[in-house]
Parts: sequence; C-alpha cells; structure tokens
Amino acid sequence: MSDVKAVVRVEHPDIVLTGAVTHDRSSEVKSVSEAGTDPTSGKFFYHIESADFRQFEDGLRTDSTVGEFERVIEIGAEKAIYSIEYTDDAKILSPVISAANGVILDMENDGRAWILTVWMPERTDLVQLWDYAQGNDIDIELLRVNEYDGLGETDAGLTDSQREALLVAVEAGYFEEPRNATLGDVAAALDISQPAASGLLRRGIKRLVVSSLMDAGDGTN
Repeated sequence: MSDVKAVVRVEHPDIVLTGAVTHDRSSEVKSVSEAGTDPTSGKFFYHIESADFRQFEDGLRTDSTVGEFERVIEIGAEKAIYSIEYTDDAKILSPVISAANGVILDMENDGRAWILTVWMPERTDLVQLWDYAQGNDIDIELLRVNEYDGLGETDAGLTDSQREALLVAVEAGYFEEPRNATLGDVAAALDISQPAASGLLRRGIKRLVVSSLMDAGDGTN
C-alpha cells in the first residue's frame, strides 16, 4: 500500500462558508479538527481571523450554506472560534473523503477558494474526490502530492498507538460529518479511556499536520 498526502484547491460558491469569506475579504478561516464528539449535534468549529467580525457575521447571515452560528471563544481583537451549522445547500467534501477512508488534515480559505490537505490510503482513492467535484461543478486543482510507503511503514513519525487510534477512528466513522462514532466508541474499540483516546488522536493528527507543513517547506513533490 502507498498512502498519499495531497494538497488540493477547490472552489464553488456553495462550499460551506464561501459566502461569508467573500463578504468579508479580510477573513481567514481554518477548520478545528479536534472539536466536538457528538455526531448528532450538527455543529462544526472553525478558527476565524477577521478585521471586522460584524462584517464577517453579516456574511454568515446571508450565506446560504450556513444555518445557526455562534462566536464561541474570542482570542484577542481579531481571532475567534465559531461553531457553524450547515444547511442542505452546503457542498461538503469531508463525507466523500471519509467514504474513501481518507482524512482532512487541514482546511483553510484562499480568498473564495479552499485549500485542503488530505490523507488517503491510496493515490487512486483521490479519484473519488475528483469524480464528486466534477459531478458537482466544483473547480478542483491538485497543488501537491506526497507519496509514502504505507502508513504502517512510513508514518510521519506516528507511534504504533497513534497510528492504530487513527485507523480505528477512520474505520469507525469518527472523522465523518456528521460523525458516525463518538470519542467513547473509539476509546471502547481501543480498550482505553476517552482521555487517552483523545490524546492519541490529537497527537497523531498533530504529527501528520507537522509532517505536511515540513513537506510544504522543503518543496518535496
């Protein structure tokens, strides 16, 4: 098996939050990958940086992909974490990636487009993302792809426990939107406590993201 980490650029007006970031051109949005464990809540969390949160929230109110929203935590004058509920109009890529047993490691806006860093167990699994994009008129561009020798061999510095926890979580549907498994389900499958499972997932995802950033910095293709 040869797993890959791919960085793709996608653009469509109905990708979630596109209307809000278009309304507030100063805004920068990144997903919060470790927030929430309740698959029925329908809430998803984002780091938002904006020069004017009132303008950003005006954009949220007129964004057809956004239902309810809440500014959960303020971090200084220009940074905050928001909880967002999607509407049925939103085009969401994470279920497609989850169906291919992949994981979104990072998501951030590039103006009205979005940059996704995605891990897939096989390069050929990227075809499912391309098929969905083409079938839904989503512009998609592959910016970079890094191949490994398999998650079990070259693992971006993951420990055996972190790798096992991530694979169990993927198989259980923990990373899907909405989630098909809670943190408790993952912990039970691993036969460990919820805090221990959370720590393994958090540190494992951090190692994968750090590896992604290092690869981006050294120009590896």
